[in-house]
Amino acid sequence: MNDISSSRPWLSRTFVDDRETVLLAKYAMFSRDSLGRRRPEPPHPYRGPFQRDRDRILHSSAYRRLSGKMQVFTGEMGDYHRTRLTHTQEVATTARTIGRALRLNEDLIEALALMHDIGHPPYGHCGEDALDEVMRPYGGFSHNRFALTIVEEMEFRYQRHPGLNLTAEVLAGQADRTEKNKLDRSSLLEVQLVDAADSTAYDAHDTDDAIKLGLVTLDQLQQVPLIHECVEQVREHYSELSERFLSKAVVHHLVNWQVTDMIEHNARELQQRDFQSSAEAMSSGFRIGPSPELAEKKRVLEGFLFQNVYRHPKLIAVRQQAHDKIQTLWRLYVEDPSRLPKKYQIRAEHIGIHAMAGHYIAGMTDRFFEDTYRLMVHSR
Repeated sequence: MNDISSSRPWLSRTFVDDRETVLLAKYAMFSRDSLGRRRPEPPHPYRGPFQRDRDRILHSSAYRRLSGKMQVFTGEMGDYHRTRLTHTQEVATTARTIGRALRLNEDLIEALALMHDIGHPPYGHCGEDALDEVMRPYGGFSHNRFALTIVEEMEFRYQRHPGLNLTAEVLAGQADRTEKNKLDRSSLLEVQLVDAADSTAYDAHDTDDAIKLGLVTLDQLQQVPLIHECVEQVREHYSELSERFLSKAVVHHLVNWQVTDMIEHNARELQQRDFQSSAEAMSSGFRIGPSPELAEKKRVLEGFLFQNVYRHPKLIAVRQQAHDKIQTLWRLYVEDPSRLPKKYQIRAEHIGIHAMAGHYIAGMTDRFFEDTYRLMVHSR
């Protein structure tokens, strides 16, 4: 490829470094400090390595399929609620907003956020649980671990090698998600922030979807101190809102409260600690998250959502059906690998049919899974 910077003087290989030097704090992850890629590539004249990672993830097949995967609620309940794709977008924009305020690397944050759920199978956590149960004798299944398999082995962007050839930092950040309860160190601050933004997003949008779909009422949610306080603060500013617009305003306030708290709490902590590098921040044990006061309120909200939304009878019935179908389809592929597409039959010879059957199912959208299940079962 021609070096376009030679004909455009404002472009150079120092363009990204100059920009980051001005914008980022010392504790951020700088592109110049990246450990690079498994397969070395020449630098791009105006896109940094993490920006390129973001673009590769964005254009991947696995990312596009997120539009057809449920977050919490199924398509049978309408089309208002979040999908796995819209959830991912909300996480990315929330994380970037906080990251910008904390002067972290937004390109790295966005790449991590867009990648964080691409390994989810159909039917959300129910699908993951079903696959993990049936695959446990063969290593189990984790959507976080499978995301790495996708970007390193199953996406085909280049003729000479599989995978997206992402940077070591994006791969390590996703790997940390698979081992977050076992790590003896902290992750990069950008990785920590995406985890915190994930919680911020789903606490708000699951509340929003649950109200909209009629699984709970706003009055019921006011049993939760965090929601009650949101309602009271909204009513102080808007005294004559209809029920519909009150709910929308409450969810908006819930997002704003969490984001503002995250910025203010962590900005104070980072200023006091005065980390001089991303490595120093990682080795310190510091964790980005909400203030202790808000963390407790979020814990109560999440407990309410678990009991009254995620375990709602309408969802339990759908999840049990999906659980059984996923395990049935997995067994059908294991019993007869010839039912898999040819390229996956070849891959099964290297990783084993038990893993390949799980990986193939995990890549399906909800609709493709249902169509495949009906075809497989009826053709037996």
